[in-house]
Amino acid sequence: MGLFILRRLGVMILTAICLTFVVFWLTNLTPNLEKLAKTQGNARMSDEAVVTFLENRGYSQPLPIKYGQWIGLLPGYVIEGTDGELRGRCAEPGMNPTDAPKFCGVLQGEWGFSTRFKEDVSQIISTRLGHTAKLMGLVMLVMVPGALIIGVLAGMREGSRTDRTLSTFSIISTATPEYVSGVVLIALFGTATFGMQIFKGNANSAMDNATFENFTLPVLTIALYGMGYIARMTRASMTEVMTAQYIRTARLKGVAFRTIVLKHALRNALIAPFTVIMLQFPWLLNGVVIVESLFSYKGFGWTLVEAASTNDIELLLGVSVVSVIVVLSTQLISDIGYVFLNPRIRIS
Repeated sequence: MGLFILRRLGVMILTAICLTFVVFWLTNLTPNLEKLAKTQGNARMSDEAVVTFLENRGYSQPLPIKYGQWIGLLPGYVIEGTDGELRGRCAEPGMNPTDAPKFCGVLQGEWGFSTRFKEDVSQIISTRLGHTAKLMGLVMLVMVPGALIIGVLAGMREGSRTDRTLSTFSIISTATPEYVSGVVLIALFGTATFGMQIFKGNANSAMDNATFENFTLPVLTIALYGMGYIARMTRASMTEVMTAQYIRTARLKGVAFRTIVLKHALRNALIAPFTVIMLQFPWLLNGVVIVESLFSYKGFGWTLVEAASTNDIELLLGVSVVSVIVVLSTQLISDIGYVFLNPRIRIS
């Protein structure tokens, strides 16, 4: 198991390097850099002024060198600009670039400075990620138990009325996008219908104080969409297990149906849904973009939209790093958990 984990970690590191390099390349395309120069400088900059601006700040260096500096594997640049001013990547305002640290990248904890929020990227991401983690935690508490109960009940007796009803609900919930279900829930419960408003259609206040009134609608919007997929996977797995030979043998021996489901079928039926549940974490991290924007909840997804719309390169890169880490970590946990849940799998 230890060797397996080490191999997976090695693959994770290589994958993270490849993915972050692709994102770094996309964010450092010439149109993005020109837009950044005009945003930080003057919107009416000439082409020559844009080139000078980018050269004075290290953006004109070769892409591998810029990527190495951003990661923290290569020393940061020290450039004497055309205006005679000495600039350094690792130099803070008022500091002599020659006295600044040589390395100042992601590995050193320096994530850059946001041009949109005028703060350190690491502080912005930690704050917004905390908001999304609170939302994700409540969504998982609602979504996972509800989906498993629906899937198990539907798969216990294939073809029954209960199976058809719950399967129809699962299909409808999965086929309805969040922006549709969110608008419907706001219209039904988040506005003053018949002079009575049950929940708040705006979750901005939930960042500081999450209550049943201001946090129910965003949680339900996300949970309903993911619940159907997990329930259908659980139902298919449960149906397959209930037709297995050892289940038939147990029923012929007169074992109670409840005992068969809880002690024999349930554990084997949860093997496949476990992987699906673990994959919900990266989906929740980046899939809440619509819901957070719809309910004005300033979390990780909302930050991604703001960074992309304002061409905040450093913040976009920071968001990409966190996303890659979450995706790869959940996949590793999923692989390890799959081994423990299914004794038939052996690590050679």
